[in-house]
Amino acid sequence: MKQADFVRLVMPFKDKVFRLAKRLLVSQEEAEDATQEILLKLWKNNKKIEEYKNVEAFSMTMTKNFCLDRLKSKQAQNLKIVHSNYQDHNVSLQKQVEAKDSVDWVSKIIEELPEQQKIILQLRDIEDYDYNEIASMLDMNETAVRVNLSRARKTIREKLTSTHSYGIK
Repeated sequence: MKQADFVRLVMPFKDKVFRLAKRLLVSQEEAEDATQEILLKLWKNNKKIEEYKNVEAFSMTMTKNFCLDRLKSKQAQNLKIVHSNYQDHNVSLQKQVEAKDSVDWVSKIIEELPEQQKIILQLRDIEDYDYNEIASMLDMNETAVRVNLSRARKTIREKLTSTHSYGIK
């Protein structure tokens, strides 16, 4: 495969690879390193890439596996899941504090979810993959993906609601 073909094939979804890596790893730098490693692995195996029906799904699976391995490795003992993309400079300070607090709570709740639910939540709600694509990436059936996503969302909703109810029932 020529370099131009590789670039045409892989570059449209490199940002999705990065966002999944960032969801699973602690920092921008870790996610950038992971993305670079994935793209390098894809380039080294560019002859095999053409055999895959869905290169994007294959790449996302590679990213998930790479990041989970990285999290399990000894050098990653201090990593944790952190995610906050919320920035809006045109709102009052109180609204900013409330929004940041909500994002922090959601991040904390997501951090407590089982690993599979975290990944499915990222792929479906952030990356906007279809259920069948997620099922293919994670080697699950579609129903299991839907059930895990539903449970993750329900957990987030319940814990966030109880956090914000301030004891009022």
